[in-house]
Amino acid sequence: MMRVTISNQRGGVAKTTTALTLARCWAENGLKVLLIDTDPQGSVSALVNAKPTASLFDFLVNGYAFKECLTQIHPNIDLLASNRDTNRAEDIISTQMAREHVFVHSFGPNEGTYDAIIVDVAPSIGLFQACAMMYTQYVVVPVGMEMLSIQGALASINAADSLNHFFHKDKPAIRTVGTLPVMVDRRMQMTTTIMDALEGITEKHQVPILPLIRTDSSVVKAGRSKQFLQDYDPRSRALEDYTALAKDLQQRLGEMNGKRTAETA
Repeated sequence: MMRVTISNQRGGVAKTTTALTLARCWAENGLKVLLIDTDPQGSVSALVNAKPTASLFDFLVNGYAFKECLTQIHPNIDLLASNRDTNRAEDIISTQMAREHVFVHSFGPNEGTYDAIIVDVAPSIGLFQACAMMYTQYVVVPVGMEMLSIQGALASINAADSLNHFFHKDKPAIRTVGTLPVMVDRRMQMTTTIMDALEGITEKHQVPILPLIRTDSSVVKAGRSKQFLQDYDPRSRALEDYTALAKDLQQRLGEMNGKRTAETA
């Protein structure tokens, strides 16, 4: 089982594109994928023109059965969609005991049929980001080629570290798998600046840099057409990069899970 949160406190860094494209890459490799959207903007549904009849709010607050809240967006991908009611769900759950563990208790019993679970979180510090990190325990941080994206990445990395400090002080459980450079154009000076900054993050926080995603107009066009990148332009260079990323992440997560299993045996 692979579980991963896609997080950056800065918006516009291809978080949702990464979550969707990664889910589709794994699905085409035969994995059954659950994609959970916790962003009140409901960007996942918008990007693939999904029409969910129930949402994250219905599952967490209204008590709907888990399967009744899912929307199939590909034969191997189920979506648990988000909408504006997600803000209300976060407010309600924030008053509960052990609130940071809500996703662990809610999704854990329902994850058995899936090979991979991806959680796309909002670009802000909030309870559901903490819940997602506590549940998946692995975090990927997309980073666009601008400085505010670096600040957002550091905020996500620090959030994971803080959760470890409060809940897993003796043995850190949440790992930032890596930073993911996105929308990369090697011709631009800012790209060099950002990549240097990511090297600094690697040295300070021991967070590796994942295989980069090149800038590609097909990504934007696929979103406007409300299609997966794979369907809009199966030969796009960004898709080539995401395919390599999916393989790399599957190997990394497999090794990390194996190491954890060995340590607890």
